[in-house]
Amino acid sequence: MSEMLHDTIPSLDLADFTGHDPAQKKKFVADLGAAYNTIGFVAIRNHYLTDDLSAQLYATIKRFYGLPDAVKQKYEIPGLAGQRGYIGKGKEHAKGRNTGDLKEFYHIGQEVLDNDPIKREYPDNVWPTEVPELKEVGLEVYRRLEATGVQMLRALALYLELPENYFDGKVKHGNSILRPIHYFPIEDPDSVPADAVRAAEHGDINLITLLMGASADGLQVLRRDGKWIPITALPEQLVVNVGDMLERLTNKKLKSTIHRVVNPPRALMNTPRYSIPFFMHPRSEMSLAALPGCVDAQHPKLWDDITAGEFLNQRLREIGLKK
Repeated sequence: MSEMLHDTIPSLDLADFTGHDPAQKKKFVADLGAAYNTIGFVAIRNHYLTDDLSAQLYATIKRFYGLPDAVKQKYEIPGLAGQRGYIGKGKEHAKGRNTGDLKEFYHIGQEVLDNDPIKREYPDNVWPTEVPELKEVGLEVYRRLEATGVQMLRALALYLELPENYFDGKVKHGNSILRPIHYFPIEDPDSVPADAVRAAEHGDINLITLLMGASADGLQVLRRDGKWIPITALPEQLVVNVGDMLERLTNKKLKSTIHRVVNPPRALMNTPRYSIPFFMHPRSEMSLAALPGCVDAQHPKLWDDITAGEFLNQRLREIGLKK
């Protein structure tokens, strides 16, 4: 079947990979690689996040976003380039655009609890006193999504004919971010710029993104033939996609797919949408130089060598979070 015919993203069972059947494990690796060569997104069940925890986090962030803007802005810390705490409405835009996205969001980052010197690279997390439960539920969701991401990267390592644990050390205490997003209601659609959207088309910066089900429709993925197709994360599933760092590392063997969040119909612009992606990043020193196995005469090296930290800083400037 031609990949042009995909109108939905493939659904895979992570238990096939983490279980004890070598044939199932091998098939999971092959199916995951095929999906990331074509549509760039998969839906995963039997991951480590429970529906109950997901529901708790959604309830918690709805309480936070229900606070007055002046209260939320106490947690927008100058000098952090939006890497922790609150980031206000319209502050971020897609690379190549100037119009801010119609969203506000919160960043929860890595907590280093041992004496790993990388702790010095990370600002402390910022926790709102008005919603104290955000810390416990946010960090638990962070840990479970990170553990799921490690398994996904192990499968990708095998697909790339690398040792299964190739990525383990590179993502241990990585610069990953949990981002609860609020696409806020707009009472008067004429009050925002004509080209403003909830999230303009973009590729993610990181290695992989893990997304729990959103509260409303709107996510769309650009298929290879130029058609936008809607994506919905079903209950009990995570949507997992390739980011630009992994595309660069694999010399585009694994493809970072462009996606966007479109505005609802005008009559529904006054309704909110909530979404919680987990952006899995490696440690800043990881090299994103193309893997030798991904470069040959048919696939010449596409990009110069760069570290993950350098790449992240470059992109934060391009999307308006860093000056």
